[in-house]
Amino acid sequence: MARASSTKARKQRHDPLLKDLDAAQGTLKKINKKKLAQNDAANHDAANEEDGYIDSKASRKILQLAKEQQDEIEGEELAESERNKQFEARFTTMSYDDEDEDEDEDEDEEGFGEDISDFEPEGDYKEEEEIVEIDEEDAAMFEQYFKKSDDFNSLSGSYNLADKIMASIREKESQVEDMQDDEPLANEQNTSRGNISSGLKSGEGVALPEKVIKAYTTVGSILKTWTHGKLPKLFKVIPSLRNWQDVIYVTNPEEWSPHVVYEATKLFVSNLTAKESQKFINLILLERFRDNIETSEDHSLNYHIYRAVKKSLYKPSAFFKGFLFPLVETGCNVREATIAGSVLAKVSVPALHSSAALSYLLRLPFSPPTTVFIKILLDKKYALPYQTVDDCVYYFMRFRILDDGSNGEDATRVLPVIWHKAFLTFAQRYKNDITQDQRDFLLETVRQRGHKDIGPEIRRELLAGASREFVDPQGANDDLMIDVN
Repeated sequence: MARASSTKARKQRHDPLLKDLDAAQGTLKKINKKKLAQNDAANHDAANEEDGYIDSKASRKILQLAKEQQDEIEGEELAESERNKQFEARFTTMSYDDEDEDEDEDEDEEGFGEDISDFEPEGDYKEEEEIVEIDEEDAAMFEQYFKKSDDFNSLSGSYNLADKIMASIREKESQVEDMQDDEPLANEQNTSRGNISSGLKSGEGVALPEKVIKAYTTVGSILKTWTHGKLPKLFKVIPSLRNWQDVIYVTNPEEWSPHVVYEATKLFVSNLTAKESQKFINLILLERFRDNIETSEDHSLNYHIYRAVKKSLYKPSAFFKGFLFPLVETGCNVREATIAGSVLAKVSVPALHSSAALSYLLRLPFSPPTTVFIKILLDKKYALPYQTVDDCVYYFMRFRILDDGSNGEDATRVLPVIWHKAFLTFAQRYKNDITQDQRDFLLETVRQRGHKDIGPEIRRELLAGASREFVDPQGANDDLMIDVN
């Protein structure tokens, strides 16, 4: 029994490992029969390609492409041959004998004229004259007003729109001058322009041509709703006209949009002189300023009109004479003064203009709006002339109570807080520019009419200041004197 079992075990025994390695020639691994078949097929295709064999579908595609290329080449050769034939026919060999030289030149010119069409687009290009029918009345009006030798611009060689309008205005001015003073033609024109035109005298108007009035009436209707974009060219030429006021009233400035007010202010202030800018600011900008504050729900000023007022300050004299002084003299309220004063506080004004305006305001009767502008001008910290400083001292001194009883209306007036703030601003900025006598009078005014909170601050500032009087310490500057005789 033992021997039989050993024989069965010997039959089940595997071959030695060395023998298996030699037979496989490397590492033993399991071979996938399916993958092996795919690799054999790929190797077969690659071998066919190397041998130059291509399948039927690829062969048909290659043949089709070759045929198309051949047809294209043949077409190009045919077109080139036709162009060569035309070129040879155009430039044939010609004889250049002396007798036929003139004839040859004529033929060349004719041939050149025919060849020009090769460089031009196809089609007939005969210029047809456009016939425009012009009305006789329009032609006569154009000749009467627009085409004159005096209006011709020699630099540009044309008649611009401003020249045309000025020519028509000059024509009508000459007619008005020939008529009697008792019958001015501008009365009807002035009455139809609204409340703004009431500032002009009746004899200053000009009877504008009907077409000019119609054109600027159309411009005015556009300006009612204009918000952005380019302004009409007819509107831009108005500052260049001598009688621009008559033309601008036709556009009805009362109905301009706030955006137009700003653009018009920028246009007129930059192009007109200070005197003419004053008229625009007074007659148009000031009226729109007041109307907008009065008609708005919260009594505020439109942003664009606010910018317009700010833009008008770039000509200070026109602003003060055309806007600020009329605003104060006609009795403005504190709200209008506060809004206008905020513009004045943001823009830098030349010191001489500021000092002149301050001196003018100090001489006016007392009012809270006037005091608002006084405080703003004092708070600019300009080096004011001594004359303006003296005017400030006299302004505050007139509110004190005199011992002899000769008190004015200002001595018994109830002073608002803005007056005390203006007094404090003056004491802080110009305490070193007053004399000792003026300082004593101001201290007396503070004692009599001072505020319970602001009065001690004014007194402290006045006592801390130095006198403007010059004191020569023991003739220390005698050595610096030069004898010029």
